[in-house]
Amino acid sequence: MSESLYETLGVSKSASADEIKKAYRRLARKYHPDINKEAGAEEKFKEINAAYEILSDENKRAQYDRYGDSMFGGQNFSDFARSQGGVNLDEILKNIFGNGSFGNGFGRGSFSSGFGFDTGFGQSDSTAKINIPFDVAILGGEHRISFEGESIKIKIPAGINNAEKLRIKGKGRGGSDLILSVNINDSDEYTRDGDDLEKEVQIPLKTMLFGGKFELSTYKKDVTIKINENTKTGAKIRLKGYGVQNRKSGIYGDLYLKVRVKLPDLNELDENFIKSLKQNLPEN
Repeated sequence: MSESLYETLGVSKSASADEIKKAYRRLARKYHPDINKEAGAEEKFKEINAAYEILSDENKRAQYDRYGDSMFGGQNFSDFARSQGGVNLDEILKNIFGNGSFGNGFGRGSFSSGFGFDTGFGQSDSTAKINIPFDVAILGGEHRISFEGESIKIKIPAGINNAEKLRIKGKGRGGSDLILSVNINDSDEYTRDGDDLEKEVQIPLKTMLFGGKFELSTYKKDVTIKINENTKTGAKIRLKGYGVQNRKSGIYGDLYLKVRVKLPDLNELDENFIKSLKQNLPEN
């Protein structure tokens, strides 16, 4: 489950109410617009207040722990807050979390409606589903889609997850925002589990029996892997940090290689060697 509200306050998901309060007070002092005149400080102050309003309330915190960033359309909270412009954030959060008080005035005049998900407001947003290649989801990059007859170039962030939503400003019907629900195509080579990848590789019989080195291309770079002597088919090799980069933490997952033996073609082997194999290979 996403922890973006906790990240806003710099605390763990298991933080106590007292730890949340202390973190909030420290950050609120740091980013208060009367104290901090740097660009972006006021927006950060609003986010901190909003996060604290939710996490300091037992019921709202339970809702967030259950549904995570799906409550903000799949965006992390910071991106959601910054993507708005023009309506009181208090009212938006009331719509999401119920009619509880959001009384600090942290969003006045700074956030807009136009949020087109299942929160009961902002129905003017346009929605569409898109399919993107597996490689683009891992590496990120530009991708073109067609909506209402218009070709639109969008940027896919590296490490995007299946079913995440992207907001494209002003590209919906009548100049509304376009909300894209992302479907990632399967890969012929890899399977993905969160930030980890798995790939099946065939290693020559000789290398499997006597050990050696094996070269492999990954999304990150080409690597040379050491294969131990007498490696069995089905063994897994972990390449730490060769998986998918997490969009929030920036940390890479791992790549797991599932080893399969690559048998030689008998037609390419010497006849005497084949006879020797038949005579000397064990039955079991």
